[in-house]
Amino acid sequence: MTTRRTFMATAALLASTASLKSVAVQAADDTPKQADVLFVQTAKGMTFDPKTKKLTLQGVSPVTLFFSDRPERIAGNMKTSAFVPFWSKGKDSFLSDPPNADASILDDGGLRQVVVELQDPVLDGDNLTYTVKVLKGDVPAKAADVSVFIDIIGMPLTPVSYAGVARRTYRRVFWR
Repeated sequence: MTTRRTFMATAALLASTASLKSVAVQAADDTPKQADVLFVQTAKGMTFDPKTKKLTLQGVSPVTLFFSDRPERIAGNMKTSAFVPFWSKGKDSFLSDPPNADASILDDGGLRQVVVELQDPVLDGDNLTYTVKVLKGDVPAKAADVSVFIDIIGMPLTPVSYAGVARRTYRRVFWR
């Protein structure tokens, strides 16, 4: 029987070495289960150039976190350098269906939330640059302490959510 701790360790190990298209783990009942995972990236600061639409996360963490919603409650991490290739070619890639993200930015002592669509990531040292399409809010030219919550899905599920159902089969964790 696979315990939750064993599953978490296995998922984290596999996620750090490969994409999260399918992580297989054997459970006691042998029933396949799946979970959509969301991603979180943090950075010490950010800049935004409205002319080029480039959002640069400065001092981005070398680790991108992932988690699922209940009932699975799966959480883990992977190298940010392993996350960038999710924009590779393919039917279910972020290249063909860019993810939405909520950028939570500390700006002049207050919290600012901006919803963007992320495209064309480029990791250069500890700077991660995205071309963005701003969906909601105003992006400041510069700020500190940024967290980016990346939604793997593209259409609204609820009136307050920018999540959806367009990419249900991509970036799921599978186990039995």
